[in-house]
Amino acid sequence: MSAFKKSKSASVYIPNNRVKLIRGGTEYFNLLEKIIREAKEIIHLQVYIFDEDDTGRKIADALVAAVQRKVRVYLMADGYASQSMSTSFIRQMSDSGINFRFFEPVFKNNNFYFGRRMHHKVIVVDNEIAMVGGINISNHYNDLPGKPAWLDFALLTEGAIVKELCALCWKTWKGYTKTTILEPCTQSGSKPTSDSFELLDVRMRRNDWVRQKNQISKTYIEMMLGAKSQITILCSYFLPGSIMRKTMKRAVKRGVKIKVVMAGKSDLVVAKNAERFMYDWLLRNKVEIYEYQDNILHGKIAVCDSKWMTIGSYNVNDISAYASIELNLDVNNATFAKHVEQTIDEIIANDCLYITREIHSHSKNILRQFFRWVSYEIFRLTFNVFTFYFKQRS
Repeated sequence: MSAFKKSKSASVYIPNNRVKLIRGGTEYFNLLEKIIREAKEIIHLQVYIFDEDDTGRKIADALVAAVQRKVRVYLMADGYASQSMSTSFIRQMSDSGINFRFFEPVFKNNNFYFGRRMHHKVIVVDNEIAMVGGINISNHYNDLPGKPAWLDFALLTEGAIVKELCALCWKTWKGYTKTTILEPCTQSGSKPTSDSFELLDVRMRRNDWVRQKNQISKTYIEMMLGAKSQITILCSYFLPGSIMRKTMKRAVKRGVKIKVVMAGKSDLVVAKNAERFMYDWLLRNKVEIYEYQDNILHGKIAVCDSKWMTIGSYNVNDISAYASIELNLDVNNATFAKHVEQTIDEIIANDCLYITREIHSHSKNILRQFFRWVSYEIFRLTFNVFTFYFKQRS
């Protein structure tokens, strides 16, 4: 499948937005609670995983407290990834006034597309402030005693782009139909609440193959085709498809330096083995590989030429490209892009192992390579299964 097939017009940059890079863990969840606590009218929270653990209950309590202040709360979690939530937990939230909904519960939706999961993570408050990233509501993403958070990031945004994020949340909540009536996402233009970068150009990017959206895939292709000097990628499940590999190879031949920060240890062993099966190709094509050692890596960021960047839920693999519903934000500003790039460079310097050909060669033997090949083939099979139409859309 081509990354450009059936593409509609790409979104445009929206000026006059304030943004701030937020690291997962205490920084993110303290800020999340703060903006929920300060909400006055409406909250949209849409997330892939909402676990019924200490972190999940704490955020649920904050949402209930918002409802008690007469704030309308709309919480949507993916029907597959969040199915561990108990019926009693969901009932407690609903009885407290939270509008709760699963995104297309498995085996219960009319237009069934097995691999189509709501993978994006976004909160929009009062149509004025939002956060978009890769962070789920779970203890894994929070700093707990003796258990630091998985490495992940989000983008805090204030400005005109939030209006687009609000509209997206309503569309996801109400359903994508021609007759769907969306509530207005009016903005008051209130004073910003964060000490953020000033007045930047931001664009919303989506991937949803069913709805012919492949904007995030095109963002990465745009980086590869247009880069002049370097691209830095931080990605939790880095398994680029054929289109991405071709454009990476062309970029390197033009003299572009590509650095990829990947997980050293992963929550998905099959994914990590599949990644390592691709190391030979990456090293042969002069792509620099860094494995994050400190904890599980879950973030998804890319920076191009120290000038512009993308961040969100999108992993560089075919499942994000062709199956899951993904959401990223692109920021076109050199000052901010350099700030993000420096953040990743510090992670590389302090917490990563540089994978040279020698190191990779020493890690290989016949048995390991066999398991890595099997893992790679399992991933390909999973992709084929998860993108199979069991029922054509009406």
